[in-house]
Amino acid sequence: MTGIQRPPLEGIRVIDLTTFLSGPSATQLLGDLGADVIKVESLSGDSSRAIAGPEIDDVSAYYLANNRNKRSIAIDLKAPRGIEVMKRLIAGADVVIENFRPGVTARLGLSPETILEAQPSLIWASISGFGQEGPLRDRPAYDMVVQALSGVMSLTGHPNAPAARLGIPAGDVVAGLYAVIGILAALRAQRETGRGRIVDVSMLRGQLAMLSYQALYTSVNNTAPQPQGAGHDSIATYRSFRGGDGREFVVTANTPRMWEGLCQVLGANELVSDHRFIDAASRLLNKEELWEILEKRFTERPAGEWVKLLADASVPVAPVKNVLEALEDAREAQDGSLLTLRKGATSFENVATPIRFVDTVDVEPAYPPALGADTLGILTGELGMSGAEVAELLADGVVLAGEEQ
Repeated sequence: MTGIQRPPLEGIRVIDLTTFLSGPSATQLLGDLGADVIKVESLSGDSSRAIAGPEIDDVSAYYLANNRNKRSIAIDLKAPRGIEVMKRLIAGADVVIENFRPGVTARLGLSPETILEAQPSLIWASISGFGQEGPLRDRPAYDMVVQALSGVMSLTGHPNAPAARLGIPAGDVVAGLYAVIGILAALRAQRETGRGRIVDVSMLRGQLAMLSYQALYTSVNNTAPQPQGAGHDSIATYRSFRGGDGREFVVTANTPRMWEGLCQVLGANELVSDHRFIDAASRLLNKEELWEILEKRFTERPAGEWVKLLADASVPVAPVKNVLEALEDAREAQDGSLLTLRKGATSFENVATPIRFVDTVDVEPAYPPALGADTLGILTGELGMSGAEVAELLADGVVLAGEEQ
């Protein structure tokens, strides 16, 4: 391969009609991959702009975390002229992505089926809690709702303790990732056929897909698995332990070689030939006895010493770090896991997309836009409106122009 290539989605225009997290996380990823993302907001803005918590220059960090590499235009979609502006935007787009409840776009006059009849190459992606069809389609959904309904919460936490929500917004982010996968697949097919399609992504279906082997285990056993705590249903030596200093670390000694290495590091070679632990199935059957032995041995040294000894023996191991420590490690690694976004004197650090392309120009990270920051530029540029037309829309409250970046 010779020469430097452009970002893979350069030249693709995405109209982003999403709010909160599932949709914005998807469109941020599309922007990271080079797409031109136009974020369409109501005149009051994406509701995530006002979420309580840390702020930077009076803007919620929640919003800032999921809206880089976008332009913002504010339109009143309840106004007929706002819908006309919206339709003109869509006419110049390759992709539309929205996360309204099913039926809302049709009530707005933006039915994807009707729009695709006039614009057959368009790709329309819908993210919803429960999909466009089915008994739950009209119910509101948030991350914890789909974690609860999918069984994910029942697997999280420790036995005999209340179900626990995953500490990350997996319901939202996974739906966003599946939406991007669907969009990319549709773009690939569009290149050959010239036709777009409607992509339907459900947050609940995304969580069900994340169950992976646990779903099949449940079907085979006809029994619901219990909370996983810090262990694994199939591998006895795949769990967390505490060192003598109380710090936690994880060991994943999955193979016979790793099991033997673990025993050697612990000075417990007799366990290798112990009939109770002779193979993986025996270790699983007798896991409570095994854990008692291992836990006692691990109290003999601080966690950090065990981590080093096990790593030197090629036994997969890691300390359990908090988020502050994990981000500091990423910062020290300087491997592109973190990026800095700047606007004037303001800057903040955020996690970058994990996707890397060799011999490809990086997308320069753009600070998340202020509400309506690009309204004027989009109306006069992409839509070719005259100054008088724009002034009338502004005066009548159909659009809002915010502070430009």
